[in-house]
Amino acid sequence: MRIIAGTARSRTIEAPRGRDTRPTLDRVRENLFNILRGDVPDSRVLDLFSGSGALALEALSRGARRAVLVDCDRQAHEVEVRNVRALGFEAQAEVLRCDWRDALRRLTAAGERFELFFLDPPYAMHDLTAVTAQLLELAAPDCLLVTEHQAGHPYLVAEGWTQTDSRRYGYAGITMYRLKEDNAP
Repeated sequence: MRIIAGTARSRTIEAPRGRDTRPTLDRVRENLFNILRGDVPDSRVLDLFSGSGALALEALSRGARRAVLVDCDRQAHEVEVRNVRALGFEAQAEVLRCDWRDALRRLTAAGERFELFFLDPPYAMHDLTAVTAQLLELAAPDCLLVTEHQAGHPYLVAEGWTQTDSRRYGYAGITMYRLKEDNAP
């Protein structure tokens, strides 16, 4: 795996071993970030179920201001920490090893706001309504939610989000949502 563009362009990153983590393929990330071009610079990014951290790290490389990477898996957490260090993003990235509920509770209590959310949970987790409902409390105006899922099987999300785009890349699907105006902070 490698960073596609930006300040860390062509630098390689690690992915956790095993079948529990599916790193976002380089071509999927490249296409996704071509779509997100205007949303990334100076954004604050929350990457839940982050695995290797590839999405958040790509965003930082492309000019995101800050990223929080969250995964409860010990091996994924260790890989993320190494990737952040290897790319020199320690000042811009925070890596949390905890359940998504704990992470969102902590970030909400700290008054955090994010313009860009990445969610790449296990494909078996079909219903993201609880997660995406809690993200509403962390959403900056005009924020964007990006979910990666099994192609043809998008996740269920909370009422506060409007689907804006959906793409298919082989077995992977990407669906994007914007915050509904009546849910804006």
